[in-house]
Amino acid sequence: MSIKLVAIDIDGTLVNNERKITPEVYQAIQEAKAAGVKIVITTGRPIAGVQDLLAELKLNEPDNYVITFNGALVQETASGQEVIKDALTYEDYLDIELLATKLGVHSHAVTKDGIYTSNRNIGHYTVHEATLVSMPIFYRTPEENRQREFVKTMYIDEPTILDAAIAKIPKEYYERFTIVKSAPFYLELLNKTSNKGTAVLHLAEKLGISVEETMAIGDEENDRAMLEVVGHPVVMENGNPQLKKIARHITKSNEESGVAYAIRKWVLD
Repeated sequence: MSIKLVAIDIDGTLVNNERKITPEVYQAIQEAKAAGVKIVITTGRPIAGVQDLLAELKLNEPDNYVITFNGALVQETASGQEVIKDALTYEDYLDIELLATKLGVHSHAVTKDGIYTSNRNIGHYTVHEATLVSMPIFYRTPEENRQREFVKTMYIDEPTILDAAIAKIPKEYYERFTIVKSAPFYLELLNKTSNKGTAVLHLAEKLGISVEETMAIGDEENDRAMLEVVGHPVVMENGNPQLKKIARHITKSNEESGVAYAIRKWVLD
């Protein structure tokens, strides 16, 4: 059975360590598109943080889709029409903010249009995230955010501080939210129904594509949900060793155009 949909993570997967798409990856994606394969960028970033990549790969044309916010938002790229949107409630946001204060970590919350932090001393990694995804930062108190629709929140801090905080997160938070670590300094908290796996399966069903006809390529823990549910899970050579245990295939590293290798070997061959 041929593969008809390939979900691809960005950082550590699609792009190299300079956050660039190599010519080999670009060409392989164009060949897959020409063969009728749906290429779906699947990322923790907001939509603003992927627009340039979508344009570069010509994935911003009609009948193309993108999964952002680790699965909380799925959109048709040309029109912006939402297929899935699982936002947090204001009460969710308040509880997550309160816990961040108790744990002593920096935090911020993200809408489709901006990053909002109640930390008067804005965290270094909040600035890093805003630069990475091309979004503005706003300082607002929790009370001022009552009417905002947050798609995800993030605990962001030095790895040692963040890891110590993670160890103290109450079990009930894992029961209420999807919690994934997307980088050594990023912990993301989303609506419980939100993850890359659910988003990929929902989109595949909408497009009439069976699970066995799906592939996902990723490298980090926030990719686990989609790797666990697709028919063909592919992990990068530079990926998390724990993820490699659930992979059907291991491709080359992101520095060696591993996405291109995977597409050519297991999709187009």
